[in-house]
Amino acid sequence: MSGTYNQGGEGPRIETKAQLIGHLASGEKPADKFRIGTEHEKFGFTKDGHNPLPYDGDGPTVRKMLEGLTRFGWEPIEENGQPVALKRQGGSITLEPGGQFELSGAPLEDLHQTCREVNGHLREVREVADEIGAGFLGLGFSPKWSLEETPLMPKDRYQIMKAYMPKVGGLGHQMMFRSCTVQTNLDFSSEADMVRKMRVSLALQPVATALFANSPFKDGGLHGYLSYRAHVWTDVDQDRTGDLPFVFEEGYGYEQYVDWALDAPMYFVKREGRFIDASGQSFRDFLEGKLPALPGEIPAMSDWEDHLSTLFPEVRLKTFIEQRGADGGPWNRLCALPALWVGLLYDEDALNAAWDYVKDWTAAERAQLRRDAAKHALKTPFRDRTLQDVAKDILALARGGLKRRARLNAHGEHEALFLDDLDEIAKTGISAAERLIERYKGAWGESVEPVFVEAAY
Repeated sequence: MSGTYNQGGEGPRIETKAQLIGHLASGEKPADKFRIGTEHEKFGFTKDGHNPLPYDGDGPTVRKMLEGLTRFGWEPIEENGQPVALKRQGGSITLEPGGQFELSGAPLEDLHQTCREVNGHLREVREVADEIGAGFLGLGFSPKWSLEETPLMPKDRYQIMKAYMPKVGGLGHQMMFRSCTVQTNLDFSSEADMVRKMRVSLALQPVATALFANSPFKDGGLHGYLSYRAHVWTDVDQDRTGDLPFVFEEGYGYEQYVDWALDAPMYFVKREGRFIDASGQSFRDFLEGKLPALPGEIPAMSDWEDHLSTLFPEVRLKTFIEQRGADGGPWNRLCALPALWVGLLYDEDALNAAWDYVKDWTAAERAQLRRDAAKHALKTPFRDRTLQDVAKDILALARGGLKRRARLNAHGEHEALFLDDLDEIAKTGISAAERLIERYKGAWGESVEPVFVEAAY
């Protein structure tokens, strides 16, 4: 959910829908220019008491983390005179509403570079955190803190979202303040390539949810889901979330995604660095100069980019494709998520095989898988099999795709090595969440406090 840092109203004025379509199409690039962007979020906490990090004040704080990281060449980005993000060499560190730290990595050529970036980032974070008495947790959902105990970061867009969320869903605040994810951003070469990749990605997002299920705790105990983060997303805002059934309809392309985005209500408009509340208003009205928040003004391209960033489907289209279905987790699974999708989407044979695998799945089946994977992970029934069986098949396709890419590290190893942890999960059928539950019921004595040691970076 990382924010945007333009001043607002930047770029050409939008006079036709064709410009919006063209913006998405501008992401097309030849396969040899495809890149990999990885994003991951993590919970900061105080080592003394395992409390969430406040933005400012005495003791460990979010602000001290941001300021401490500038020693590594990160440049601060301020809002209302306060640092709220950092940028460096094509990457950024941003704050989610409850203070979750998100690394949005630079566009990289291979997964070996991706994993080096992740490891380097975690080393930097650990160095600063150790100095101030903080730690960072790799889970998909806050295991202990209530909404009331979770701080709100000083970003104006989050004030707008916080006020709007209860109007459109029951769990929006849980998503904003208490969830963490790992995502990967991948490229497409044409409209047809985008369509195939969107369809495969949306169909298989429940497989990622199951393999990465890592959020079994809430309010200091169990709640009955293996990925509570994924469950939360089923009741946030139906106008801007979900598995996008229209993507599988005949004739889907850029224009159909634009139409869906135009019909999703806005959150804000940004002008001169200031966020103006436009929650619930229509971008279609904006195109006609009839937006109540800015009467008489038509949007600039940066307004469209901002609006696209406030849509949260399981797979999101911008000038690249975002995979959004996985819980946050330990460092090895931060590398595994891009490995899964690169293996499936950046190799033609794997992509074609993956589409053949899912193309007869119905909209009802895809929706049911999304709901059930949050609760049962790999034990989710599907037709006459389980999601565990599906995961094994899909991982085999991804591994084959990565081997055919033939991107080797200095030791001569393929990128497929980053799938090893997922293969073990698929082989056993036991998710990380289930391993945590076993320890919670056994050695931990039904306390979540040990998770702040065992799941910390």
